[in-house]
Amino acid sequence: MPGKKITDHQVRKFKEVRNRATQEIAAAKSGMSVRSARRIEEAKGLPSQVGARTWRTRSDPLAGVWDEEVVPLLESEPGLLGTTLFEELRRRHPERFEPGLVRTLQRRVRAWRAQHGGERETYFAQVHPPGRFGLSDFTVADELKVFVAGEAYPHRLYQFALAYSGWRYAEVVLGGESYMALASGIQNALWAIGGVPEEHRTDSLSAAFNNLAEEEQLTTRYAALCLHYGMRPTRNNLGVSNENGAIESRQGTLKVALDQALLLRGHRGFDCESDYREFVAEIVARMNHRVRSQTAAERPLLKALPVRRTSEFEEIEARVTKFGTLTVKRILYSTHSRLIGHRLKVRVYTERIEGWLGGVCVMEAPRGHLEAGQRRGKAIDYRHLLPALRKKPGAFARWALRDEMFPRSEYRRTWERLHEMLPERQACKPMVGLLDLAARGACEADLAGVLADLLQAGTLPELPGLEERFAPRVADLPEVKIKLPTLADYDALLQGAA
Repeated sequence: MPGKKITDHQVRKFKEVRNRATQEIAAAKSGMSVRSARRIEEAKGLPSQVGARTWRTRSDPLAGVWDEEVVPLLESEPGLLGTTLFEELRRRHPERFEPGLVRTLQRRVRAWRAQHGGERETYFAQVHPPGRFGLSDFTVADELKVFVAGEAYPHRLYQFALAYSGWRYAEVVLGGESYMALASGIQNALWAIGGVPEEHRTDSLSAAFNNLAEEEQLTTRYAALCLHYGMRPTRNNLGVSNENGAIESRQGTLKVALDQALLLRGHRGFDCESDYREFVAEIVARMNHRVRSQTAAERPLLKALPVRRTSEFEEIEARVTKFGTLTVKRILYSTHSRLIGHRLKVRVYTERIEGWLGGVCVMEAPRGHLEAGQRRGKAIDYRHLLPALRKKPGAFARWALRDEMFPRSEYRRTWERLHEMLPERQACKPMVGLLDLAARGACEADLAGVLADLLQAGTLPELPGLEERFAPRVADLPEVKIKLPTLADYDALLQGAA
């Protein structure tokens, strides 16, 4: 075959067949060309007995420049690439070197580095016994181009993996690589697998390590987390991601698997965030199914879980203002008006916040996140503010939080149409009524679909008709008549007892 050397075995077989067949047949049976067969018949010995060729069959295209110009450049700057050197030669000798010679120069440079170049980094493959090693890492997943409720969904993925079996856990993370995201992910992973590895490794996460310290120093909360589970915390060296390769490679395979599943799905949109989280969990479960035998072997060797999880939230105080809002970590949240004036202890989790008053959870809301470049954000639930707004619908038009009250784009466009077609104060009442109907009837999505059709038709919504269609039905209660006994009836009972 072209490009392959003729072996001694081929030559022996050729000569054996050649004694009883033609040259063409013998060449075919020994796996060589007829041209090679003619050359072998003329040769005196086997290929292994022929010395290496020491002469050139054509002139050296780099003669006069390799030793004189290229080698001195490589000795002074070993990092120079072959393409860079070729461009320099063409600059120095414009008429001599054709573009096709670049590959020749690259091969010559590669051979020179093998003989005279400096030492290169050597990687040492590691063997991880079962139950010994767990790893964590975050990765940006924007390249998946996922959409939730019609909007782009920028997010990260947290992943935990066991080095021996390859079992993994992954979850969606909004916001940055915070300690709460790390603590929540680690604990969810450990309780999902049902055990704890001896060692836990991350890269140089600021949530886990104080990277400004001269010596390796754990953050207080991360040290307490590892102590609670009995894990030894370690990290790879700064800027050396391959030391965490067991998880770095899995981040790539996870995103490829998600991308392929999205391609098979036919679209990348999800109705809500929980649907996408379930999708990620399903893909991870499929990947874990492939390593079920290794996982079954490793699980018994993991250490036992503690009695309970440790805290994975940050607690801060926040006061509910007269506007029915409170600010937590630069995010403005809405709450029930009955909490106005109270100071709450707010527990900030990765995905939600909880407001506690006197040991009782009085509010819960999805956690808001700042977008890139934002100094402050808003996470308003229109349901919280509707009771007060129903009493003063005229305040809606110029309300500072008006734009945050629209749960979907259809409601926003409906308000723009009402504001355009009606006087300002007249437009407020039907808009507030629509929001109230969406909340009372639990029909936010269905009502949005009707509003989209009305907008397309160029007509305004009629609230009475929509109330008839979407408002919850009040069940008719049966009329119960109760006949009270007289005192004489009780006297008769007492006499009978006597």
